[in-house]
Amino acid sequence: MAVLNKIRQRSIFLIVIIALALFSFVLADLIRNGGAISQRAENTIATINGKDIDRTEFAQKVENASRNFGASGSSMQAINYVWNQEVRQAIFEEQFEELGIKVGEDQVNLLLEESLTGNPTFQNEAGVFDKAKMQEYVANIKATSPQAYQQWIDFEDNVSKGAREGIYLNMIKAGVGATLKEGELAYKMENDNVSIKYVQLPFSSVQDSEVTVTDAEIQSYIEKRAEQYKAEASRNIRYVLFKEEASEEDEDEIRSSVTALLEDKVEFIEATKTNDSVKGFRNTQNAEQFVNQYSALKFDDRFKFKKDLPSTVADTIYNLAIGDVFGPYKDGEYIKLSKVLAQKQIPDSVKASHILISWEGLRTAADLKRTKEEAKTLADSVLNVIKSDKSKFSTLATEFSADSSNKDKGGDLGYFVPGAMVPAFNDYCFEGKIGDQGIVETQFGYHIISIEDQKNEQKAIKVATVAQKIEPSEKTINTIFTETTKFQIAAKDKDFEKVSKENELTVRPVNKIKELDENIPGIGSQRSIVQWAFNEDTEVGAVKRFDIPEGYAVVQLTAIAVKGTMKAVDANPTVKPILIKEKKVELLKSKISGSTLDDIAKNAGQTTKIASALNMKTPTISGAGTEPKVVGAAFVMEIGNVSKPIVGANGVYVIEVTKNTPASGLDTYLSYAAQASKSQAGLVNSKVFEALKEAAEIEDKRAKFY
Repeated sequence: MAVLNKIRQRSIFLIVIIALALFSFVLADLIRNGGAISQRAENTIATINGKDIDRTEFAQKVENASRNFGASGSSMQAINYVWNQEVRQAIFEEQFEELGIKVGEDQVNLLLEESLTGNPTFQNEAGVFDKAKMQEYVANIKATSPQAYQQWIDFEDNVSKGAREGIYLNMIKAGVGATLKEGELAYKMENDNVSIKYVQLPFSSVQDSEVTVTDAEIQSYIEKRAEQYKAEASRNIRYVLFKEEASEEDEDEIRSSVTALLEDKVEFIEATKTNDSVKGFRNTQNAEQFVNQYSALKFDDRFKFKKDLPSTVADTIYNLAIGDVFGPYKDGEYIKLSKVLAQKQIPDSVKASHILISWEGLRTAADLKRTKEEAKTLADSVLNVIKSDKSKFSTLATEFSADSSNKDKGGDLGYFVPGAMVPAFNDYCFEGKIGDQGIVETQFGYHIISIEDQKNEQKAIKVATVAQKIEPSEKTINTIFTETTKFQIAAKDKDFEKVSKENELTVRPVNKIKELDENIPGIGSQRSIVQWAFNEDTEVGAVKRFDIPEGYAVVQLTAIAVKGTMKAVDANPTVKPILIKEKKVELLKSKISGSTLDDIAKNAGQTTKIASALNMKTPTISGAGTEPKVVGAAFVMEIGNVSKPIVGANGVYVIEVTKNTPASGLDTYLSYAAQASKSQAGLVNSKVFEALKEAAEIEDKRAKFY
């Protein structure tokens, strides 16, 4: 009881102690996990004008974009595509909210109708957009496919955003225009003329070697223009490539295994405990089955011309007798055996027309409800009409063909070569005769075919080819891995370049890699190398091995450049020509002396030239090039006066105006003002976004997550 009384007496004290303990526990957890602010940062991939872009949502959009790009697109392409969309949306959304720009449901529906009007899925029997069909489609995918329904919602959302963006840009275009005074100026720039005499001292008359530009001068130039010469963070690397390639020994083994397929052999059959004779490639009666069983490349059941055969062995194979075998021979990355199965005379190209009759269930059917039996009946009927009157082929193709790529051309397919069409279609066209008309069934439907022309009939052969890919053996792969590991270890302890030379390996430098780059010249898409190079724990001199499709790349980080003003060595290609030109200007000016053009030309070792009817719209001087500064100066000079030296694009000039011809003028400059307005309005879409993006505060954290 005494203890309980003491606890009661000190209850307030205990509550405070417990509260402090709990607070310290929570605080420690926040510190350990970087705090609430850090957690928010971990879930934010970018902040645009104060708006956070959620990393999870961004990743989902990247996944969808990658799916749409397919195998041909890289991960960074998808990331950059989504990024550009997000930046555009965030920037414009801010403008929409500030101006109160909204679109109603009716407007969105109208835009949906406009964008879907050509889609057969939403058309009625008359080929006209049907709103009820669209609503039926949406209800169907909502009930059956959440993914497709989400895509539809995204599509609607994009239409809505596009509408708001259109309203916003049209408002700006309405305020962009040209006055009649600006129209008059445009007229004068095009029609006012001036004629001059001039002396040009071209920059090319002074060799670059005659002037010297130092790194200090380049650095000084950059520092005075720091805003123009900003540099992104970058990294320099160098790497050595270890390719997993087959050795000569590997290739010899593959050649031996292919050679062994030629002759018959005896195999022990475990199930029957007996020996069985197996026909080799030379004697097999079923070449297609043999090829599909033993070859890395499947049987190709096409007749081929000589030009279609491997160039190095084409003459030999093309002249083989039926049943003869050639090989083994090397063709690219394969060791092959080839056997001629048949030969015949066929044209090398055929011109044909067709009418495709589809039925419900085929991907060419769209919303057709026709059965296969009804399709056959229709195809027979159309063929009968065509056989009676060939002139109706084009009209019937337009009316009945399911092939939208050529139905409006009367079903004309043009000329095509063997193998360009599906097998049944191909065989009919190349085995038939000019003028033949018939029906062929393929996976696309019933084709009513008319053979219009055939060209260059010649011998073609059918060849069965067994091919085995030349690949490194496990032994070779292990050897390459061992060599790579040894090099990696040595390069960490010694000089990378020296170790490479000792091992007769080529070092490949790659400079100025940016944080969001993906491709490494020579090895393609290697985002992991870029991420490693930009990792804050990776120091200059660090070496790491990376797996690549061809084998391995051992990479060393050689330089780190932080974000800031460019260094002289980096700006050299841009700034040095500017400074060289400035110094040439001074040299050329020093050569100018005399009071008349002829004196100046003589003293400078040049000639006096004439240029007539120059205007400001196209300020091109014959014999000198495009020189807007020179032509502009001519328009403000008095006739007969000699100018001071004028620095142009291609040299230093001294000019004298010989004639000034103002345009006669117009009663109204409305057409010129309208043209100028149209030109300015055409720049709104791109220029407005560029301006908004330039003014936006964008914190890009993509490199942290990708």
